[in-house]
Amino acid sequence: MPKHFMRSIMLIITYTVLLVLALIKFDVILDLLGLVLSSCKPLFLGFGIAFVLNRPCAFFCRHYERNLGEKYRKLGRPLAVLTAYVVLIAIIVALFSFVLPQVVDSIQLFAASVSGYMANLQTLINKVAGYLDLSALDLSSLSSYLRSFLEKVLSSVSVAASQVMVVTGSIISMFVTLVLAVVFSIYMLAGRERLLDQGRRLLRAYLPAKHVPWVSGVIRLTAEVFTNFVSGQLIEACILGGLCTLGTLFIQPDYAALIGVIIGVSALIPVAGAYIGAILSAFLLVMVSPVRALIFLVFLSILQQIEGNVIYPRVVGTSIGLPGIWVLTAVTVGGSLFGLLGVLLSVPVASVLYALLKQDVARRLEKQKPAPQETKTEE
Repeated sequence: MPKHFMRSIMLIITYTVLLVLALIKFDVILDLLGLVLSSCKPLFLGFGIAFVLNRPCAFFCRHYERNLGEKYRKLGRPLAVLTAYVVLIAIIVALFSFVLPQVVDSIQLFAASVSGYMANLQTLINKVAGYLDLSALDLSSLSSYLRSFLEKVLSSVSVAASQVMVVTGSIISMFVTLVLAVVFSIYMLAGRERLLDQGRRLLRAYLPAKHVPWVSGVIRLTAEVFTNFVSGQLIEACILGGLCTLGTLFIQPDYAALIGVIIGVSALIPVAGAYIGAILSAFLLVMVSPVRALIFLVFLSILQQIEGNVIYPRVVGTSIGLPGIWVLTAVTVGGSLFGLLGVLLSVPVASVLYALLKQDVARRLEKQKPAPQETKTEE
């Protein structure tokens, strides 16, 4: 019996046994896979940080290499990584130094004015009920309900405080994970060229030669789409949050910083973020004055139209290239399948698939074109 035939039989038997074992112990395999992914969390988080800082790092690296000269050219990459992290830390410190105190003041003001907001809400409901010829609805029990709810929250906090060791362990674990992620991201940014070269060598070593260009193109397209998406969302969030803060100063200055942060953070969520931020902000203002809440919603609608149709296309352009209907479809499907992570990642993933589908359709249509007929010359 030929050796290659015996080898094929042994491979089939081995694969069959492994498949049966995988089906029988499927839950064990899932638990093991979850454990492996959990242990790789610092690596994934570090990759995310490096991915976000890759474009600023490349920008600084080009300038350093251009100005340092040939003698110190090798220092361009380390200096670029250091500069990117310094800029990131400076932005975070500035955010916490200037925005966080105002947000805390706004939250304290809101907590101190809850009783007044309840009275305003009671008056509004009584007016609406009187206009509709309904009996006035009493919200006097709502304050006692809120008081009991706060007491329950405080008791829960006191119970949680008794478990100091558990909370401390979680904080230490989060801190260690963050430190490891930063270390991984530094290695990835500093050794970017080497990692890319190793990836290309792996593709050429383990893939057929005819598939290497296609896989490399897909990887480049994915990196470009995700980079443009992250940059666009961050720029959009900063611009929209800043403009909303300036506009809210004329409507309700006490809540300007808080509402600006809410609108800016919610803008990071595609499609649904605008509605979430508008609802939360309007809820804060309707307690003070329903008229101001209405004015804010009108202002926010105009601002979002200007930002979406004028600012965002000029700053980011149409680099993602996904039509609006498919954006909504991607967010809906991604959110229903994978929750918040699906909402955040569905748009760039759908953009990559849409671009690949367009390329494949164009390639197939190009093949179906009839060959140009050669004109016969008369002799």
